[in-house]
Amino acid sequence: MIKPKHLQKGDKIATISLSWGGAGDLLYRYNIAKERISQLGFEIVEMEHTLKGGKFIYDNPKKRAQDLMNAFKDPTIKAIIACIGGDDSTRILPYINFETITNNPKIFVGFSDSTTTHFICQQAGITSFYGPSVLTDFGQNVEMFDYTINWFEKALCQTEPIGEIANSDVWTSQFLDWFNPDNQTTNRKLEPHNGYELLQGTGIARGHLIGGCLESLENLKGTTLWNRDKWKDAIIFFETCETKTPPDLLIHWLRNYATQGILQNAKGIIWGKPYDNLYYEEYKTIIEKVIKHEEKLDIPILYNMNFGHTSPIITIPYGVEAEINCEKKTFSILESGVQ
Repeated sequence: MIKPKHLQKGDKIATISLSWGGAGDLLYRYNIAKERISQLGFEIVEMEHTLKGGKFIYDNPKKRAQDLMNAFKDPTIKAIIACIGGDDSTRILPYINFETITNNPKIFVGFSDSTTTHFICQQAGITSFYGPSVLTDFGQNVEMFDYTINWFEKALCQTEPIGEIANSDVWTSQFLDWFNPDNQTTNRKLEPHNGYELLQGTGIARGHLIGGCLESLENLKGTTLWNRDKWKDAIIFFETCETKTPPDLLIHWLRNYATQGILQNAKGIIWGKPYDNLYYEEYKTIIEKVIKHEEKLDIPILYNMNFGHTSPIITIPYGVEAEINCEKKTFSILESGVQ
């Protein structure tokens, strides 16, 4: 995997709409997020169609892909951040030129349905970053979480190993209607975070990182981006989205990963906190049923982690070496995702 060049203050970052076009419909929130990224020391630019709005973005997957290709080709742009996820990033696949990405490696950041773009980057051979999106994390009500900023900057701006990642002290997934601007000045309710939970495993497990949002990964199965060899000897990261996938669906998805041999060839799994903490115990029961009882695997599984659809979050680089220490119940990223 080619590691992109690290970010430096003053670098130009492009924002992009690759799935839902909400940035154009929620300009007040977008502009707040843009200002906050600028305050971190970066110059923000939009791609041609970033702010065209939900209907235009939905109707024009080819133009979304063109924006992505143009962002990679532009030598003045050093990083690309998704405005938000959505549910149909796979519609851009016919219009992707993988050589363009390979020949112009740079940072791409996003989560949720950005999982598709991460797998595009992976096929092109470059490291990308499962991390904050513009409208969600940078547009966070009242102010950003220091925890999110810290791990964003550590993952993208430093060439030293990222190191051990402790859990956040607090978490939230409370949703306050974005289409009511008055909510922007209201803090979401914070809950105490009870730490990581080791569901099973012993010793120390190491492997390269791969994974994403389970709902979006379902859309990738069977496409040209789905390469089972990429999952071998990996530490897999899984999380579920705000649709709050019911347990009886999750069990089928996990069994599919077992059918493909992906679980059997993994070194370990880290699992994000469920949205609203709904199905927290039910998900644990299903993970144990499929992985421990049905497949009889003792791979380490660290649960209740800060990435994905709850806040605040860490930034995870694809393809780099990571470690689960079962005795200490810790997770560490052993190298940098940038050069």
